[in-house]
Amino acid sequence: MIRVNVFVHQLSAERFRDIRKPLPPVKVATNLNVVGIERKSDRLLEAPFVFTINYAPAVAQISVKGKAHVTGSKEELKKMHTSHKEKQPLPPIIVQSISNRAFLESILISRTLNLPPPIPLPQIPPMKKKKLSEPSYRA
Repeated sequence: MIRVNVFVHQLSAERFRDIRKPLPPVKVATNLNVVGIERKSDRLLEAPFVFTINYAPAVAQISVKGKAHVTGSKEELKKMHTSHKEKQPLPPIIVQSISNRAFLESILISRTLNLPPPIPLPQIPPMKKKKLSEPSYRA
């Protein structure tokens, strides 16, 4: 069984607009870059990452840097390391674990800087008037 522990080493965030001015409608772009996978031992892989969030128009930027430690059986880790060397995509459990932790940290930072959260908020569609349905039969 694969286990992923995510460690954050650096958090940086900057708000470019004055906090007293209201923000215009913004779009949020996120990017997760796993720099590589290093084999630390038979049962440990290390994956450094950089997670960035950019707001458009340029009102702020958030960056989260860290490392993910992947543990598991020798066979699983060897297969994962080999597939990464062959430029195949990372297993979803690694990407999901890193992005979950990075999003969590960036949500807290965005709240501190009075920014919209970097996750899409649910949209409630407007209510439509229902038409009376036609009867399924007529006598």
